[in-house]
Amino acid sequence: MIPMISRTGTTRRMGSFDAAEQASRNAVAPSSMAASQRLLQTAHRQRGVALLIVLWACTLLAILLGGYAMLARTEGMQARYQFAQTQAHYAAGVMRAIYGLQDQQPNHWVPDGRTYPFKYEDANVKVTVIDEGGKVDLNAANPNVLQGLFHAAGLADTQAQELSQKVVDWRSFGVGANGAGQQDAAYAAAGRDYSPRKGPFASIEELQLVLGMTPALYRKIAPAVTIWSGRDSPDVATAPLLALAAIPGMDPNQANAVYAARQANQGAPALVGFQGVTHSIRSEAALADGTIAVLRATVRLQGIRSGATPYTVLRWQEGDGE
Repeated sequence: MIPMISRTGTTRRMGSFDAAEQASRNAVAPSSMAASQRLLQTAHRQRGVALLIVLWACTLLAILLGGYAMLARTEGMQARYQFAQTQAHYAAGVMRAIYGLQDQQPNHWVPDGRTYPFKYEDANVKVTVIDEGGKVDLNAANPNVLQGLFHAAGLADTQAQELSQKVVDWRSFGVGANGAGQQDAAYAAAGRDYSPRKGPFASIEELQLVLGMTPALYRKIAPAVTIWSGRDSPDVATAPLLALAAIPGMDPNQANAVYAARQANQGAPALVGFQGVTHSIRSEAALADGTIAVLRATVRLQGIRSGATPYTVLRWQEGDGE
């Protein structure tokens, strides 16, 4: 006989199983909620720590940036102060040169390029003075003098002659030796968007615009040229070596001998007639920390008269660059 399972018994056993499962779920639910709460609390704590680290990092970065800004500001102030001090020292060299040139005593300064060193506070200052009359005047020099200058600077005779003519064409009113149209065409063919001024040079730097003048040649001759002397030939008594070599009839040996004699203080010329005399002054100041600054000025002395300005500044440049 097959045993019979009553429907009532089956239902009773299944109900018992469901009750046990529900009881198990009820037992697990509180532990899962507790674990979730612990995880949430841990996550909150981690986010709090991370936020604190970020705040500390931002604070540290702000402190570092503030310190760097303060350091940069301090260094900038020190640099400006140091530069101002250096300027004061080399400006003192220019003032000393002007006084030395106007001195009525026999030992007044001689503007022939010799060096005059002196101590000013904590700086060593060296000053040289050159009378503009000893230079080659771009507006007044004889073409032969210009040719001699370019030849002494290293150009071949033919090149020196051609460049000399171009300088004359630039400064000459009217059409010049070469026709105006021919000059303009030559500049246009060389890619220049200008033509010769056909008038006096307004500055020494303008010489760089003349066709055929190279940067290297300009740097070499710039200290030996002027626009303020009005002379057709340099003054032998004060001319720098390159200008001496430009004087017609002055060979290199003679030029070197004259220049060496002046540097040795032999036959020093006297400076006469202070009014209208124009000089280039180079003042170099070296501070105790090794800082070196250079000032170049061109001044015209007006003489010592009551109520009159003792000098006029024609040119003022810091450094040796053109």
